[in-house]
Amino acid sequence: MQTLINEVKVFVIETLDLEDIVPADIDDDAPLFGDGLGLDSIDALELGVGLQKRYGLKVSAEAGETRKIFSSVRELASFIAASRA
Repeated sequence: MQTLINEVKVFVIETLDLEDIVPADIDDDAPLFGDGLGLDSIDALELGVGLQKRYGLKVSAEAGETRKIFSSVRELASFIAASRA
């Protein structure tokens, strides 16, 4: 799972073109939005598009679990892992 978590960190950095951030700077369980990494709703849309392009996964903006999926790198990695199974 740690390999996928690191892959997701790289995915977030590349998708959002985050400058001066390396995967080690992102805590696995820190919030992606707000006080954590500080992402916003536009970033969420970009991540959603990126998930579809890279992993073939769709996340509905209306889905009740969307907030949980995007809550941290670990949750996002868990979503990707579960979708692959």
